[in-house]
Amino acid sequence: MSNSSLRKLIAAAALAVCLPFFSHTANAAATVPTVTLPDFTTLVDRVGPSVVNIRTTSRVGSGSDLRGLPPGLDEGDMSEFFRRFFGIPMPGQPPRGGGGGGGKGDGNKGDGSGDQGKGGSRTPDDSQDNSEQSSGVGSGFILSTDGYVMTNAHVVDDADTIYVTLTDKREFKARLVGVDERTDVAVVKISASNLPAITIGDSNKVKVGEWVLAIGSPFGLDNTVTAGIVSAKGRDTGDYLPFIQTDVAVNPGNSGGPLINMAGEVIGINSQIYSRTGGFMGISFAIPIDEAMRVADQLKTSGKVVRGRIAVAIGEVTKDVADSLGLPKAQGALVSSVEAGGPADKAGIQPGDIITKFNGVNVDTATDLPRMVGDTKPGTKTNITVWRKGQSRDLPITIAEMQPDKVAKADQQKKTPQPKERASNSLGLAVSDIPADQKKALKLTSGVQVDAVEGPAQRAGFQKGDIIMRIGDTDITSAKQFEAVAQNLDASKMVAILVRRGDNTQFVPLRPRVPSGK
Repeated sequence: MSNSSLRKLIAAAALAVCLPFFSHTANAAATVPTVTLPDFTTLVDRVGPSVVNIRTTSRVGSGSDLRGLPPGLDEGDMSEFFRRFFGIPMPGQPPRGGGGGGGKGDGNKGDGSGDQGKGGSRTPDDSQDNSEQSSGVGSGFILSTDGYVMTNAHVVDDADTIYVTLTDKREFKARLVGVDERTDVAVVKISASNLPAITIGDSNKVKVGEWVLAIGSPFGLDNTVTAGIVSAKGRDTGDYLPFIQTDVAVNPGNSGGPLINMAGEVIGINSQIYSRTGGFMGISFAIPIDEAMRVADQLKTSGKVVRGRIAVAIGEVTKDVADSLGLPKAQGALVSSVEAGGPADKAGIQPGDIITKFNGVNVDTATDLPRMVGDTKPGTKTNITVWRKGQSRDLPITIAEMQPDKVAKADQQKKTPQPKERASNSLGLAVSDIPADQKKALKLTSGVQVDAVEGPAQRAGFQKGDIIMRIGDTDITSAKQFEAVAQNLDASKMVAILVRRGDNTQFVPLRPRVPSGK
């Protein structure tokens, strides 16, 4: 066989081997689903006209900070940012020194009296009078065609005048309908009709990972659109409401603007960001629209929000506390203090109780309880389930109307017993009986006072002057009884000690030390 024939034979064999591979690869590629990124243009065209810019003014005197810069940023930082990236002065900033025009670049006078957009000209002596000056910029959206607008409470708080600017550049002076600082929701009203109202969505249907938009006025830049996804739901930040967390770019000035889903519905109000610089860092929070609308409806009806209260101070239930008290899992709200004469006091709720249910609904975390109680109409009679000394108890309670925050006050201690030299028990606590007059002043029926702290108690954070109310499920009535209980504790198990410090009462988990000689 010639060399030419041999080469042809080898090539044919190689092709026969490779053909199945290429065919498989082509088929595999054909079966991979294609992913199309969303096109927001139609959505923005439809929803954009419902979003408004809100600016506020105040009558201030000399030396006031008029620009409301975000934490961590001074005027120089922001001015440089706008000069470099936009070629304009910072919105709302007065001209400096012999500089050119301010506002949106209108005017170029070198005497510092350049045009300030809609604010008019400014002379060097303006800062000395009480004229109307810009105090903040934010966003909002139109709730109804007759001129109701929703925004954040902190956008319009303390404003003397509120201006609402529509996308068609019409500007209206707005009337403040109502503000609810607890949820950071506010409603204002402008005198206009046939306005493009936004469509209200259902925040309960929000899914983590879905695309969302934010439209607002970051840094005063009107009608700015940013996009991202929902990062988490029900995010507890310690405030009254659970937030929707997103990675949508939200910056100062976006506050009060809508969070929009792909159906063009508002599902939240952009309210907060997590930031160390004052600018966006990838985490933003929105108030769920369902909660906001409940507040808005009350504000439109009466100008205020009526909430229920039971008059207790509460804290989280940690796993250590739950385990040491025999609670099946770490849930509920730990009662740290009870207001004398309040609904909880009348119902028999005590400091150290753990509220596990309200009106038959589980209280999973401490922040759930204020929302449940707040949404209950004052005067309603219901039940609260508490965990006390290893047992659940149902207590009937009548909900009162929320008043300005109060804390159960106790008179200061009148006498300080001489401390013992050493805390020799397994807890590291030296205690003494509380004088009768001091007990009466503090409205106590039991408890002993801490005179010295060492070892386990010191590491757990106990302090001289603390009052020990209970060890585990045992009420402490005297120093002698305290010592007897402490001697019989199992050093291999955590024990929960109910401690009162000032006006607050809480459980502190502590592991007793092993007695010497064992």
